[in-house]
Amino acid sequence: MQDAMEARTRDAGGDALHGACHGVAHSGGSDGESPGGLPRSADVPAHPARAAGRRGPRYVRTARCGPAASPTAATAASLAATPPARPPGTTIRELPRGERPRERLRALGPHALSATELLAVILGAGAVGGSALVVAQRILVTCGGSLQRVAGQPVAALTGVSGVGPARAVAIHAALELGRRVAAESRDDGAPIRSPRDVYQLYAPRLQDLPVEEFHVAILDAQHRLERDVLVTRGILNSSLVHPREVFREAIAERAAAIILVHNHPSGDPTPSADDRSVTEQLVAAGRLLDIPVHDHVVIGRGRYTSFAESGLL
Repeated sequence: MQDAMEARTRDAGGDALHGACHGVAHSGGSDGESPGGLPRSADVPAHPARAAGRRGPRYVRTARCGPAASPTAATAASLAATPPARPPGTTIRELPRGERPRERLRALGPHALSATELLAVILGAGAVGGSALVVAQRILVTCGGSLQRVAGQPVAALTGVSGVGPARAVAIHAALELGRRVAAESRDDGAPIRSPRDVYQLYAPRLQDLPVEEFHVAILDAQHRLERDVLVTRGILNSSLVHPREVFREAIAERAAAIILVHNHPSGDPTPSADDRSVTEQLVAAGRLLDIPVHDHVVIGRGRYTSFAESGLL
C-alpha cells in the first residue's frame, strides 16, 4: 500500500508540474492574474527603493528554456563585412602579401601607398611591441599626421618616439632631404628669376620646414639668373646678426648685378615682423650706396610667402 501511495504522489506532482509549464507557455489566465496563475504587477508591492523615488537595480532579461535568438540578416552582413582586427603584435611578414608595403610598392607604385606605408618602407623593420607600420603610425601621430611636421623635427625629437633610434631618425631625414632636392631640381638651371613666385619655388623646399630661421642672399647676374646662394646666418633675424657687411661681401666678390633677400619663418606664417622690416631698410640703403640694388625680400612660410616688393614694403 505504501508503494501505491508513493506512485500516486509522483503522478500528482508530475501533473501539477506539467500544468504549470503549460500555463507559462500560453498567455492564458484570468483577469488580475498573469499566465501561470501568478498575480499581475499591479498587485505586487513596489520595490522599497523604487517606492522611495530611486531606481532599483536593473537586471538583464535572458531567454529561458528556448533556443538562442539568431542575428538578423543585416547584422550578419555587417559582421561579415567587418575585417578581422589584427593583433597589435602582428609583424609585416605575417600579413598577406597583398598588404605588405614593399610588395604593394612593387606592384602598384609608390603613389598607391599611404604616408604610413612609405615611412614603414624607410624604417625597414619593426621594434619591440610593434611592426614597422606601427612605428610609422606612432611617428605620424606624434606630428599630428603632417609630413611637413615630421620634416621639421630634429633627430633628437624623432628618437623620442618609441621604436625610433638615431639610425632610423637619420634615415627619415635623409629621405625627406632627397624629396626637397628633387623639388629644387624641378626648376631649370640657369632660368632667370622673374617674380617672387620663382624665388619661393626655388627656396621653399629647403626652408619652409626648418625649425630655425635662415637668412639667405640670392646673388643675381645681369640676366637675373641665380649666380650663387649665400647663407648669411641661422637663428633669430635682427639687425645685430644681419649686418650689411656680411650680406654684400659675397655680392661684391661675385660682381652681382642685384640681390634678393630670402629668409623663412619656422612658425609657417610669412607675415613680416618689425625686425624683418628694419633689416630690409638697412640693406636696401646699403645697396644704394654700393650700386647693388636689392630687388626683393621674400619671407618663406609653410605653403605660402610674402614679397616686400609685391606688398609695397621695399
